[in-house]
Amino acid sequence: MKRKSRMDIEQAITDKVIASLEAGVAPWRKSWRSIDGGLALRENGEAYQGFNQFILSMAGRSNPYWLTFNRAAELSGCERNSKGKWVWDDNKGVRKGETCEYICYWGKAKPKKNADPDEKPYMFQKWYQVFNAEQIDNLPEKFFPATEAIIPIERDKAVEEYIRETGADIRYGGGRAFYIPSKDYIQLPAIDDFDDYVAYAGTALHELVHWTGAENRLDRNIKNGFGSKDYAQEELCAEMGASFLCGHLGLEAEPREDHASYIQGWIEKLSNDKTALRKACGSAQRAVGFLDGLQPQALSEAA
Repeated sequence: MKRKSRMDIEQAITDKVIASLEAGVAPWRKSWRSIDGGLALRENGEAYQGFNQFILSMAGRSNPYWLTFNRAAELSGCERNSKGKWVWDDNKGVRKGETCEYICYWGKAKPKKNADPDEKPYMFQKWYQVFNAEQIDNLPEKFFPATEAIIPIERDKAVEEYIRETGADIRYGGGRAFYIPSKDYIQLPAIDDFDDYVAYAGTALHELVHWTGAENRLDRNIKNGFGSKDYAQEELCAEMGASFLCGHLGLEAEPREDHASYIQGWIEKLSNDKTALRKACGSAQRAVGFLDGLQPQALSEAA
């Protein structure tokens, strides 16, 4: 299999998102409520973060676990030949014909031994191929946890506590949802005015991500007019952050009522900047980390 270059992969991911947006669907709204809240997991049960979580959530898999080809072969009982390469077994490992997803790893490389003394460590990016447990035969049972029936909820105490513990100034009433940076408060319609609790929670978390961008918090560029490129970037951040939080808190993300009005801005932003998606995911992950850090220890670990 010919490996794709870093830019080819990033462009392919961006093209996939644009195609979905042009069809009127935000891809990060898919498959968040499934086993373990829809979060993509490593072999050890840790959730992927930021851009990688976003990429794997778009794959539409119900199983949360993702493994490299080599790890899948090892765990499923494949054997190596005399040259040390895995022998492809029809009943073990990744099934023939299955396609991978690409995830990225950022690391810091140290200067070489004979490098200039003033040379500083530099960041590098590597892409890895991973496969979902659904694509792999003969894995241990732990990779196929039992699913539970989804029961509709009215109010979720854990979510209510999560929102309250942020300490954000949230005011209720009226028919709009927004965050005002100059006055540092969030305005939401009354909870009972939403179609259901999940719609309320998704909107509240969206605005809380905006709230993290204030100058005295994460200091993002959030004072931009509707329709501008920076506004579209911040909206992408808030949408993804809300989806990440919904996954953490076991909720199915719901689109906002004004969702359609942002789609064109997202398309234009992504069409003109292939790195916008990755940057938005990074900002969203930092926003989630900031909000998690405001929680009591027990609640933060549970989230």
